[in-house]
Amino acid sequence: MSLHIFFIRFLGFLGILGFSLFLFSISMEVDQEVQVSESEQVNTHVYSVWALPPEDLRPRLKKLMEGLRSEFGGPEFEPHVTVVGAISLTEGDARDKFRKACEGLKAYSATVERVATGTFFYQCVFLLLDPTAEVVETSAHCSSHFGYKNSSPYMPHLSLLYGDLTDEEKKNAQEKANILDEGIGSVRFNIPRLALYKTDTEDKTLKSWEMIAECNLDPK
Repeated sequence: MSLHIFFIRFLGFLGILGFSLFLFSISMEVDQEVQVSESEQVNTHVYSVWALPPEDLRPRLKKLMEGLRSEFGGPEFEPHVTVVGAISLTEGDARDKFRKACEGLKAYSATVERVATGTFFYQCVFLLLDPTAEVVETSAHCSSHFGYKNSSPYMPHLSLLYGDLTDEEKKNAQEKANILDEGIGSVRFNIPRLALYKTDTEDKTLKSWEMIAECNLDPK
């Protein structure tokens, strides 16, 4: 009789042990999933796609931008036209989407309409571009590959100055831009390259911003 009771208790012990191991295995799987999720979140950054002006125009733009910064302040950045706005991705995913977006994409032209001013830090003073079909369609093409949806219609522009300026200061900077380069308000140029940039919009010093990949577009 005692042997029978011992056997029943032994089976009960095995059952409890098995159930405990089952719960432990589930706990380990959950912990691993959380660790993977946290790892992916840590490796997620903000990226943007930029259209880069040709090398022969770049020094002219840099000189103008430097002239504005010397009077109105603001961080230094590379002249560019934003094609895809800030979107949070892992670097691997961003690189892959950028590569696929560039496949078969052709170089295109852009024309400046005027020097304009905006309403926030990243649209302070800029060159407003003519929203031609090829300019708008290039942005739409790349945005679709990135799954990026703009909350407002695409406004192609090339920023000259970033800053939190008053309306009067913006107007003065706008006038200064036209004085520093009288013909800049009607320039037409070719866009031969796109670039993938890491652009943490919370970092207004832009010190963390960096190019991740670059693509030479097919000739027109």
